[in-house]
Amino acid sequence: MRRATWRRSRLIVAVTVMALVGAVMAAPAGARDKPVEKKSKQVELQILALNDFHGNINTFSSSFGATGGAQNLATNIAAAEADVRNSIFVSAGDLIGASPLISALFHDEPTIEVMNEIGLDINGVGNHEFDEGSAELLRMQEGGSHPVDGDLDGDGFEGADFKFLSANVTVNDTGETLFPAYTIKNYQGVKVAFIGLTLEATPSIVTPAGVAGLTFHDEAETVNSIVEQLRRKAKIESFVILIHEGGFSDGGQSDCGSGLTGPLATIVPAFDDAVDVVIAGHVNDEFVCEVDGKFVTMADNAGRLFTDIDVTLDKKTKDMTVVAVNNLPNLQSVADDPDVQAIIDKYNALSAPLANTVIGSVTTDITRVDDAEFESPLGQVIADAQLAATAAVGSGEAVAAFMNKGGVRDEIDFASSTVGEGDGNVTFGEAFAVQPFGNSLVTMTLTGAQIDAVLEQQFQGAVSRLDVSAGFTYTLSASAAPGMKVSNIMIGGAPVVDTASYRITVNSFLADGGDNYPVLALGTDRLGGEVDLDALVAYFGAISPVAPGPQNRVTPAP
Repeated sequence: MRRATWRRSRLIVAVTVMALVGAVMAAPAGARDKPVEKKSKQVELQILALNDFHGNINTFSSSFGATGGAQNLATNIAAAEADVRNSIFVSAGDLIGASPLISALFHDEPTIEVMNEIGLDINGVGNHEFDEGSAELLRMQEGGSHPVDGDLDGDGFEGADFKFLSANVTVNDTGETLFPAYTIKNYQGVKVAFIGLTLEATPSIVTPAGVAGLTFHDEAETVNSIVEQLRRKAKIESFVILIHEGGFSDGGQSDCGSGLTGPLATIVPAFDDAVDVVIAGHVNDEFVCEVDGKFVTMADNAGRLFTDIDVTLDKKTKDMTVVAVNNLPNLQSVADDPDVQAIIDKYNALSAPLANTVIGSVTTDITRVDDAEFESPLGQVIADAQLAATAAVGSGEAVAAFMNKGGVRDEIDFASSTVGEGDGNVTFGEAFAVQPFGNSLVTMTLTGAQIDAVLEQQFQGAVSRLDVSAGFTYTLSASAAPGMKVSNIMIGGAPVVDTASYRITVNSFLADGGDNYPVLALGTDRLGGEVDLDALVAYFGAISPVAPGPQNRVTPAP
């Protein structure tokens, strides 16, 4: 499949050459002998970027106007590139992983194929690219059949035409980076280095099997070492960083408000001063900030926005100057790109029979929104489903279940979706969007003291807090010192005793200590269960219509 940008570039070159030849032949002889105008010392470059796409090839939103959809992204990117001589389209990670069913059912091959068609040039690898492990991620780059499922769509998979970069991820056995650390582009004699960085904390938020045999290094140290090397050996002075790490701004779509906070606010100033632009991701915010003389951008998620960065490159000094930066909406109002739409139509047809199957119903919307005690209605429903799947003798004999909020990826709406299943009905595709990771359930034995430690860890830097199942309650003192916030833990109305043992169910990600819950990795007498999504589907089938969780399992201290 030829890339859209290659086709456009070839057409532009052909038209330009023909026009120049025609102009020379038509000009009077004397005119051809006149002195040529002095060449510009500046080279213009356009950098288009997105982040956290998460396989949303056919997802639409009312955010930023009516936005979303890869068929629209293709058209909007082509329009942005029109009449631009030098342009590059890049991603700052989580291009795939935690994807909707249309992409995830086929191991995200549809997203790679769509991005090949649109003309993506670089993807700096994010944490979710490791959800299925490094071998599967390498297959995304190189192509080939899935080792278990083969070619589910009936066609071979050729891999990504664009480059995966990950400068700070090394393979323990070789010491080499899993993917190239950087790529260098030459624009009319000025070289620009694009360096890709993966979230250093990836091992704490991805299942251990996904990052086995890999080491994730400090982002700033990695960048500075590369910058020093490329400045010295390749005489490069222009650097663009694609980093899958988060930061926040209280500003608008294309400004910084009162400033940048979060990890990026510390990491960016630590980058070498030769760094010009930092394109970030991970936390799904949107902003354009200037930090320590470097421009830092993020463009929401799911293809709702993309960033347009215009820079000039000095032919003499080789330096980059940022001229303008804007986050632009991926508007649905444009014409659909027919080649991208054809890919989407193919996978829609293949996935529809499963995606559109009704699994149950709800009484009203079930959201992920937390109350003041960090309880969410949908998180509680999922915890209840996991307890129901593992409570019986032989299935784990669990007395409670915990669900991490980061694993709840979408909400369940009462209103009928576009497939027309009817108000209140819930489809398999909607359930999949809520729990797309394919984690299995693990029931383990924890002491009362360990349960208390797990609950306290929610407030000591854990990535996401926990929702608990019905019958499990505790008191939260939000203003208390760390380690002293949780008290009065009860299961079935009986106090939890520090020295007693209890059977607790969590997903396999948490069971291995994911999301910074190391105590869960110490649980004993483990029993593996069904896939978390299957437990949710079974729960809907058993008790529909399902009501939102009551948000009454955590009581504020008086």
